[in-house]
Amino acid sequence: MSLNGKTAVITGSNSGIGLGIARAMAAEGADVVLNSFTDRDEDHQLAKDMAEEFGTTVRYIQADMSKADQCRALIEKAGACDILVNNAGIQHVAPLDQFPVDKWDAIIAINMNSAFHTTAAALPMMRKAGWGRVINVASAHGLRASPYKSAYVTAKHGVVGMTKVVGLETAKEPITCNAICPGYVLTPLVEGQIPDTAKEYGISEDEAVEKVILAKQPSKEFVTVEQLGGIALFLCSDAAAQITGTTISADGGWSAQ
Repeated sequence: MSLNGKTAVITGSNSGIGLGIARAMAAEGADVVLNSFTDRDEDHQLAKDMAEEFGTTVRYIQADMSKADQCRALIEKAGACDILVNNAGIQHVAPLDQFPVDKWDAIIAINMNSAFHTTAAALPMMRKAGWGRVINVASAHGLRASPYKSAYVTAKHGVVGMTKVVGLETAKEPITCNAICPGYVLTPLVEGQIPDTAKEYGISEDEAVEKVILAKQPSKEFVTVEQLGGIALFLCSDAAAQITGTTISADGGWSAQ
């Protein structure tokens, strides 16, 4: 497929899942807008390197996804938004009665509210262009719960609910909205946790992956960012034109249990 002439805005995309999806979009010719809350030389260099690698336009726009006005400004600064990937997210783990209020507020703002603000800003652009794709990176936790993750589970369930609403509101237009629900993904962040987890439990790194980190993932294999990029591209294809308001799980069977 070709995404030539399309602009893809991916929030939280200077590393991990967001970067994997951004690279997949750029490889198919899309102009890409990378984003995070930082504004470092390496962020802008990442965009330049991607532009050279894929021969397309890649920009980095700083925006704090915990701030409503900055979420909307990101879309306005992009100038166009044919494909919106709401990926930005953070995590904190604690029992509900001990959950820090500031952490709760930040997780709800970044993981859920930001998707509302960016989508609200992007839909008029998509309607004007006559085509659009909203792809929300939710989680297996948007379909299932785990203890000690009250804010994250709440936010991701909210994103799945909003996905359904946007899918219905745009059903008669050439615009779709869907959520990808990954299980555990092999990102640099997760990779770094493997040795610490092994040390904490006094087991090998392989055992730490299988018995602790991937305990709920029946395949006992991590999802890769490349696989998620492929799913995002599929959702942009003509084959997915009638897929809207729903979720696609990439969780090694987690949500089948």
